[in-house]
Amino acid sequence: MMQIGIVGKTNTGKSSFFSAATLVDVEISNRPFVTIKPNQGIGYVTAKCAHTDFEKGECQPQNSKCINGIREIPITLYDVAGLVPDAWQGKGLGNRFLGDIMQARALIHVLDVSGRTDAEGNPTKGRDPALDVEFLEREISYWIRGILMESWQKLSKQAAMDSKGAAPTLAKQLSGLGISEENVKEVIKEGNFGERPDNWNEDEILRFSGDIRKKSKPMLIAANKIDLPESRENYEKLRAQLPGKKIVPCCAEAELALRRAARNGAIEYVPGAKEFSVLKEIDEKQKKALEFIQKNILDVWGGTGVQEAINETAFNLLELMVVYPVEDQHKMLSGKGHYLPDAYLLKKGATALDLAGEIHSDFIKRFVAAVDCRSGMKLGKEHALKSNDIVKIQLNH
Repeated sequence: MMQIGIVGKTNTGKSSFFSAATLVDVEISNRPFVTIKPNQGIGYVTAKCAHTDFEKGECQPQNSKCINGIREIPITLYDVAGLVPDAWQGKGLGNRFLGDIMQARALIHVLDVSGRTDAEGNPTKGRDPALDVEFLEREISYWIRGILMESWQKLSKQAAMDSKGAAPTLAKQLSGLGISEENVKEVIKEGNFGERPDNWNEDEILRFSGDIRKKSKPMLIAANKIDLPESRENYEKLRAQLPGKKIVPCCAEAELALRRAARNGAIEYVPGAKEFSVLKEIDEKQKKALEFIQKNILDVWGGTGVQEAINETAFNLLELMVVYPVEDQHKMLSGKGHYLPDAYLLKKGATALDLAGEIHSDFIKRFVAAVDCRSGMKLGKEHALKSNDIVKIQLNH
């Protein structure tokens, strides 16, 4: 299953974001290093469900959920220990943090956009949030460089002598970080690095480390605590300072309150929605809290930002799409008679054969063809699928 890491310095609301997205109960406190071991849970990517395109009634999800026509497809989230300056040198929980995030395919940087936490995660006022973006990216880049430098002299010579180019050797050294040979090839080409790494200087090695970080761990910024007085101005300033980055305004505490109220049956709320409905009598304290969220967050920002951050990471940074496999191409049923039962997240450009392998590795060997259930057109194994496709995989028995 695809994995997203929830990262940032300590005490920015990472654990609140994680709990809001997964409803996994973790310790949440206004102090540094509450999270030590990474928390793992299932969040959801949301998209308009394919069943809304037809008049056959409600779908019957098996590997996912559907609420009011919104399909929720599971994705693994990690909430890892907070980062401190010089973590790449082992300070704080640095080695653990940096090791944990390498399981992820993309990162959501939960940032305290109010500027009320210093570099160590302690209370302060007036900190420029852009410093935290720079700091976190630098720490990861320096850590990658450190892994390369462990045996750079030998490694760079091997890479320079390889007839296939430098990428295979460098990728092997970085393979434990989820960095592929294709990632390395693209970075070398796009960054105009010399074909002989043994001639790279220290600045080029660090630049390569930064570029491979961007390529292999794309990062979205969740500008958290957007409800605090300083946050709007800081958010607008941050957007101007970092025009090339995707920044989502966010209030993880509000999302967590809404999700918990919905779980308890007090309200009806779909993650990512800009409103909710009260279903039963609630006490005055909860009523005021929900009214505050509606007026100051949902009405102002169009949502809490938590679901938007996950969706943006999945669909834009990771370039995923949703595809629905079925067994009965005419009725769009599974073998057990469930209507549009499963939804899979695949990389854009994935083929019918890729979908077969995602369902079961044995299906790759048995693949004969596929059928587009909307058009009835037969598809070969190299046919590139599109988002929201409904596909029957034909197998050799």
